[in-house]
Amino acid sequence: MERYAPPEPIGTWRQGQMPPEPLATGLGRCLLEVARPIYVVRRQDGLCLSQDGAAQLGARPAAAEELPLVAYVPPLPPARMGDAGFKARHGLRFAYVVGEMANGITSVEMVREAGRAGMIGFFGAAGLLPSEVEAAAARLQEETPALPFGINLIHSPGNLELEAALVELFLRRQVRLVSASAFVDLTWPLVHYRVKGLHRDARGRVVCPNRLIGKASRVEVARKFLAPPPEKFLARLAERGLITAEEAALAAAVPMVDDLTAEADSGGHTDNRPAITLLPTMRALRDETAAVHGFAEPPGIGLGGGVATPDAAAAAFAMGAAYVVAGSIHQACVEAGTSPAVAAMLAEAGQADVAMAPAADMFEMGVKVQVLKRGTMFPYRAAKLYELYAAHASYDQIPAKQREILERDFFRCTFEQEWEQTRRFFMQRDPKQVERAAKDPKHKMALVFRSYLGRSSTWAIQGEPTRKIDYQIWCGPAIGAFNQWVKGSFLETPLKRLTVTVAMNLLFGAAVVTRTNWLRAQGLAIPGSAASVRPMELADIHQRIDASP
Repeated sequence: MERYAPPEPIGTWRQGQMPPEPLATGLGRCLLEVARPIYVVRRQDGLCLSQDGAAQLGARPAAAEELPLVAYVPPLPPARMGDAGFKARHGLRFAYVVGEMANGITSVEMVREAGRAGMIGFFGAAGLLPSEVEAAAARLQEETPALPFGINLIHSPGNLELEAALVELFLRRQVRLVSASAFVDLTWPLVHYRVKGLHRDARGRVVCPNRLIGKASRVEVARKFLAPPPEKFLARLAERGLITAEEAALAAAVPMVDDLTAEADSGGHTDNRPAITLLPTMRALRDETAAVHGFAEPPGIGLGGGVATPDAAAAAFAMGAAYVVAGSIHQACVEAGTSPAVAAMLAEAGQADVAMAPAADMFEMGVKVQVLKRGTMFPYRAAKLYELYAAHASYDQIPAKQREILERDFFRCTFEQEWEQTRRFFMQRDPKQVERAAKDPKHKMALVFRSYLGRSSTWAIQGEPTRKIDYQIWCGPAIGAFNQWVKGSFLETPLKRLTVTVAMNLLFGAAVVTRTNWLRAQGLAIPGSAASVRPMELADIHQRIDASP
């Protein structure tokens, strides 16, 4: 470990109760004791280290019992990682978000466990009826009244009525934290949620009771999230009596979001952005807009997409992420609202086992989601449906041979039978789509194709064995990185993957990686064996992070 030029002393160290031990034998253990400092000192027999004693930076040894201090690493329990403002704003111990996964995959149970652990989870409301979302909100408010939680609001460009209904639900039930995902532009319901209830406190400060965390991978969308609500929406809301004149006036003092997640290469709707360039871009954009508008408290910028290993989490925090978001890896957790079959498929996936496929909710727009391709034909079949939709004005124009394949392998019934099922679905969710389909055969075809795409996720969640080849499982390459890291450990088995255990392993591991890098930055050569951190049981992690120095 001393093949390289040894670092120069940075101070002195005086021994405490425990004598120093050789660096080669004690480094790996000391790095895991993240709640205690590390002192690296020079003796005549080489470099040693201790987690005891007292150091004085900048001093020179003045007594025989003092040794030259060549490196120092402070304690770094995971609760210190991330932005303190983000944690205070949401009442958290850890800067960690369990991201929303649609159709209730991020379940009430998952959100509850995250809240109990001092993290925050967002219930996956996308794809559910307002009544189902309200039932979940009621459970969270009744079962965990003092714990932090949030609910997802996904953009519905063809159904603003649904967005408005969900916002009305959130306001009526006083759901105080919402995550806005897949938005390509701001909408009046989203602005309504953010602005409603704005007021000044006794000290004259503007208070925004409804907190919003946006998700964006494109600068043009992020810019709108980081700016105040648009005047055109404020005027419309005021005219309709949905907000007061005072609320509209105060809106200029606040950004649309409290925090913004830079969404890189994630599961679901994604633009496959590289995290290493996206996060700095979003942070610079935040600084630019905050300077223009003079916000008292600029939004925090977090990172999601690809955060699946301790190294990735450490890198995110090192780049200045206020918090990290994980989604794909939690879909394979025990509390996830999906089937054991899906969890098993995810646990076997590699980084290259994902693909982009047309999204059911934005099918006609050509928007894509990232899904698992290993063990399923869904991404290929979904792509075929969009190809046929783009090329033909109606289902009848599709060549007969191709229609035969669709009805035999995709729908497993005739087109008209599939349409009848589709019609019933949209009559319940969005009747105007059925009215439009009666006049436009291309739209009718699109709705039927969307029905297949939508039900494919339901088959996966339910674990329908006859439809395994059609499973739509949202995930990014993060799942492959996680599987590689946990290989050979207890977390390799899906039944051992508990939400909080997975999250704490990432945070604890990130603390170990960060402290290792601090030593490297002070000139120490660290062998790979000492720097590696393996998955640990939750009790073992807490024993280390809760220990007193």
